[in-house]
Amino acid sequence: MFQFALRNLFGHKLRSGMTFGAIFFGVISLVLSGGFIEGMFIQLREAVIHSQFGHIQINAQGFFEKGARAPDRFMIDDADPLRQKIVALPEVSDVMARVSFSGLLNTGRTDRSIVGEGIEPNRENKLGTFIRIESGRSLNDQDRYSIMVGKGLADAFKIGVGDRVTVLVSTSGGALNTLEFDVVGTFRSFSRDYDARTVRVPLAAAQELLNAKGVNTLVVSLRDTLDTARVAELLAGQLDPAKFEVKKWNEMTDFYDKTVTLYDRQFGVLRLIVLIMVFLGVANSVNMSAFERVGEFGTMMALGNRRRDVFRLVIMENVLIGVFGSAAGVLIGVALALVISAIGIPMPPPPSSEVGYMAQIRVVPKELMLAFAVGFLATVTAAVFPARRVTRIPVVDALRQNV
Repeated sequence: MFQFALRNLFGHKLRSGMTFGAIFFGVISLVLSGGFIEGMFIQLREAVIHSQFGHIQINAQGFFEKGARAPDRFMIDDADPLRQKIVALPEVSDVMARVSFSGLLNTGRTDRSIVGEGIEPNRENKLGTFIRIESGRSLNDQDRYSIMVGKGLADAFKIGVGDRVTVLVSTSGGALNTLEFDVVGTFRSFSRDYDARTVRVPLAAAQELLNAKGVNTLVVSLRDTLDTARVAELLAGQLDPAKFEVKKWNEMTDFYDKTVTLYDRQFGVLRLIVLIMVFLGVANSVNMSAFERVGEFGTMMALGNRRRDVFRLVIMENVLIGVFGSAAGVLIGVALALVISAIGIPMPPPPSSEVGYMAQIRVVPKELMLAFAVGFLATVTAAVFPARRVTRIPVVDALRQNV
């Protein structure tokens, strides 16, 4: 039956080619669209991680909910032993400390409320690969009273590199404290809102501003983003939940989850449309082929083949063409994905961002298997009805088609 079906495919090249083409182009479209969406998700994920949050953040208990209003009340006083414990994990690349504060930024002409971060510059520079320096330079560990200002905030204040600004904050004791800083650079991150209100200063300067020795947050950078959930669960089990809270990057912003949900729904509709197109194209081709060969099937049944043998033959032919067409579509789809990714696809800024990016088409095994399955199942399913219909034609009526 296999050899017979294979000979029939090559014996009816035009009909087989029509069916093959419908499967082939449908599977290619699924491979490319699925890889494009997956590439967008990865780009978005890495932008969120490497511009603001890191992979995991460890804070004093209650900081995530209430720390924005009073960060000085949620301090990790002795962070070094905890840092060393986390760095010892093989999945961890680095751990950096941050101090959060809010206050006023004064330029001598005007002032505005800001959100500030005290950071360890050299460590943050390694993590913040998605932070673009718009002017000047990044902070480094030799800086003491230097400041970086978000692009939106710098534009609103009309300040630039070389200007001096004053930061005023309220300390934990209720007193006001000020420090003067030299602007050494402006930056642009993935988030427009973040850039419009954020400044970054060295960690020691932030602690001096707040008159505090502790830190608010330990930011964990991992070697592989896919380890995030497992490492977060491990840390949550090792740390005292009454003292610390462990948050994964996607728990600190709902933007990513909402975007993924939106694109998943859109891609689901696209996949359904492609499935229907493949199904209708294959069904039309198989239906034409089957009814053009009614005389052939009548001869087979007249020679002693049972109706189920004819049914099996039609299904086997479409199983073979489904396998060949889907496999070829996957292979060519992968090749096109690699070529297109090497060139890159310029994309406009996503919502809440002002930074465009170069999209790529990822080769994802799950999407390849899904595209193959869709092409194959659509082909086989589309063949069932024509196969059943032609086998129900009486032998005498089928033989008349040969006249």
